[in-house]
Amino acid sequence: MARVDVLMPQMGESIAEGTLSKWLKKLGDEVKRDEPLFEISTDKVDAEIPAPSAGVLAEIKVQEGQTVPVQTLVAVIETDKSASTTAAPSAAAQRAPAASGAAVASSPPAPKPAPAATSPVPPRPSPSAPVVPKGDGAETAEERLRRKSTPLVRKIAAEHQVDISTIPGTGFAGRVTKQDILGFIERGAPAPTAPGSRLPTPAPTGPVQHPVVEPWPGDRVEPFSKIRKITADHMIMSRRTSAHVTSFFEVDYSRVAELRRKHKAAYAERGVNLTYLAFIVKTCAENLRTHPVVNAAVSGDNIIYRRDVNIGIAVALDWGLIVPVVKRADELSLGGLARAINDLGERARTKKLLPDEIQRGTFTITNPGVFGSYAGAPIINQPQVAILGVGAIEKRPKVVTLPDGTDTIAIRTMGLLSMSYDHRVVDGADADRFLADVKRALEDFPEGAI
Repeated sequence: MARVDVLMPQMGESIAEGTLSKWLKKLGDEVKRDEPLFEISTDKVDAEIPAPSAGVLAEIKVQEGQTVPVQTLVAVIETDKSASTTAAPSAAAQRAPAASGAAVASSPPAPKPAPAATSPVPPRPSPSAPVVPKGDGAETAEERLRRKSTPLVRKIAAEHQVDISTIPGTGFAGRVTKQDILGFIERGAPAPTAPGSRLPTPAPTGPVQHPVVEPWPGDRVEPFSKIRKITADHMIMSRRTSAHVTSFFEVDYSRVAELRRKHKAAYAERGVNLTYLAFIVKTCAENLRTHPVVNAAVSGDNIIYRRDVNIGIAVALDWGLIVPVVKRADELSLGGLARAINDLGERARTKKLLPDEIQRGTFTITNPGVFGSYAGAPIINQPQVAILGVGAIEKRPKVVTLPDGTDTIAIRTMGLLSMSYDHRVVDGADADRFLADVKRALEDFPEGAI
């Protein structure tokens, strides 16, 4: 009878642990090799983990909501369907031997020690929402998620004598990430007055308190999903942090439309969809290099001018929003950018993104125009200082000047670009010069760049 141990994978070099957020199979279910087995959440990415072998899910060692170190034994798959199935107690997540990969074939296990008796531990209040223990002292999966953080975050908190519960978390289910705690410290959290004393929460960075509204008869009340709560808190935090201003520019995409018609088939033969977005990303990447203040971040009283041009592309999913990042976008050709955008978008929708692919963005582009939106004023993706919104691109009447100087009305392919920027560091003139250059580059896009 063969056993295959399923381990908590390491989703990046700096990831020390992961949270098992959802089982996709039940105890006793038959699983196929590479079939999604469970979902995990780390500080950097959510992902589906495939089964390393075909068989029957015979043991579940880690319950939903538990956070365990990488290489921890998560489950056991029996390759013999007749094998009996047993569920381990949720408190008995065991460390697996160090091994590379997410699965280890093993011999029949030695007898397990009896699980240690535990007494209910009151959960720490969450910065995202209060955690109220159940009446029987048992934690729900969501409560376990909210009170957990990574060893690195706890180490930083201990070094700076910071109480993690006072920091609003932007991670999965409100968990405090490395970026959250470093941002909290950089913003100048006050030092404790005595050893072991707790830090008060600064007003600008405190937990988001959403007003309570009384439901009327016949209304349906649904609690926030985890991702909706995280998104809501992050948007409020961004509005609190940055002085938002938005500029709008109308762009004539007729030149781009002509080039797409001419070259789209050739790109399709290479498996690449040549979209308007690829042209927009290309022109933004080139102009961010010449407008460094738009490709920057604020750190305390300092401005960080980013060396790399890493453009995040917002992807709308059925369960929320994610922003994969095209690294060093200014070094890629139009074809390379189109391929990268297609690839990241597809893997975002199938939960195949790697942790590094959603980090280190320096500028973000969101495209609500695909849903028909004429224009919008997007909220900045912290800690960046600008975000570009792409409105619907469609044929509209436009006044054009003929070579003889007379004006006429023509049908042109038009659309609006909007950019929200942080007025703490980006002045209106800076933003408008950047947008003017992007507009000019799109309207005069050179065929040699195809």
